[in-house]
Amino acid sequence: QVQLVESGGGLVQAGGSLRLSCAASRSIFSIKAMAWYRQAPGKQRELVASLRNGGSTGYADSVKGRFTISRDNAKNTVYLQMNSLKLEDTAVYYCNFAVVSGPASFFELWGQGTQVTVSS
Repeated sequence: QVQLVESGGGLVQAGGSLRLSCAASRSIFSIKAMAWYRQAPGKQRELVASLRNGGSTGYADSVKGRFTISRDNAKNTVYLQMNSLKLEDTAVYYCNFAVVSGPASFFELWGQGTQVTVSS
């Protein structure tokens, strides 16, 4: 069973930066897309950034221009560089891999979550 292991969360002051990493425990043959989600207390989980196999990216409006998603295919790792952090970025961040399992099907893998806390 493949696991996604996240790292890089922590406490940072507003305006600061953090880099999250999410690595698969073993090689994955066909990743359709990688993404980062977050969930703040009392709120629903929301999509923060996505990176498709072809290289296209997407970002939530709230993080555009501040966050950057990238990957290292050789390491089966996805990153989230977070700059100019705001108090409202405080949340548990989860990585997500969509893995192709058939001609028209895929399954999702989730990381365990890493806490990001932005202080004033």
